[in-house]
Amino acid sequence: MRELLLQGTLDTLHMVGWSGLIALVGGLPLGVLLVLTDRGGLLANRPVNKLLGTVVNIGRSLPFIILLVALIPFTRLLVGTSIGPTAAIVPLAVGAIPFLARLVETAVREVDHGLVEAALAMGGSTVTVVRGVLLPQALPSLVAGLTTTVIVLIGYSAMAGAVGGGGLGTLALTYGYQRFETDFMLLIVAVLIVLVTVVQLAGDLVVRALNRRERADA
Repeated sequence: MRELLLQGTLDTLHMVGWSGLIALVGGLPLGVLLVLTDRGGLLANRPVNKLLGTVVNIGRSLPFIILLVALIPFTRLLVGTSIGPTAAIVPLAVGAIPFLARLVETAVREVDHGLVEAALAMGGSTVTVVRGVLLPQALPSLVAGLTTTVIVLIGYSAMAGAVGGGGLGTLALTYGYQRFETDFMLLIVAVLIVLVTVVQLAGDLVVRALNRRERADA
C-alpha cells in the first residue's frame, strides 16, 4: 500500500506540475491579450477580442471528463498513447489554459489605469507597459490565480484516473471503488487534502509577501 501510494502521489505531482507550467505559459499571454484587445485597451481590436473570448468560453464550458475523452485522439497523436500520467498532461493543460486565462484577465483589469497612462505618457511601448506596469502590479493576484489553478488541476488529475491517467485517481478507482478497500480510499483522500492544503498555504504565503513588498515600496 505504501509503495502504491508513493508512486500514485509522484504521478499526480508529475501531471499537475507539467500541466500547470503549460497552463501558465499559455494562459498568461492569453489573459493579457484579452485585456489589451478589449475596448479601450492598448491593442483594441474587437474581432480579435471576440474570437479569443469565444475560444476561452468554449474551453471553460466543457466538463473536464468530457474534454478528457474528446481529446483522446489528439493525445494519442501527440504523445503516442492515451494512457498514463504523461498522456493525462495534455487534457489537463488544455482544460487549465482557458481557466487560468480568465483569472489573469481579471487580475490585470484590477491594475490602476492611471499607472498605465503614466507609463504611456513617458513614452512606454505596449510591451513596456505590460512588463513594467501590468504584470508587476497584478503579480499578487496572478499568484493567487495560479494557486487556484493548481488546486483545480489536482482535482482534474483525480478525474483523469477514471480513464487510465494514473496517479491517485486511478488508485482510488481501482482499490477504493472496485475492490472496496475503504481504508485505502480514506488514505488517498487524506493525501489529496494534504496536497491541496500545502499548495494553498504556499500560495497564500507568496501573496502576502508580495503585498508586504508593495506596501513597503509605496
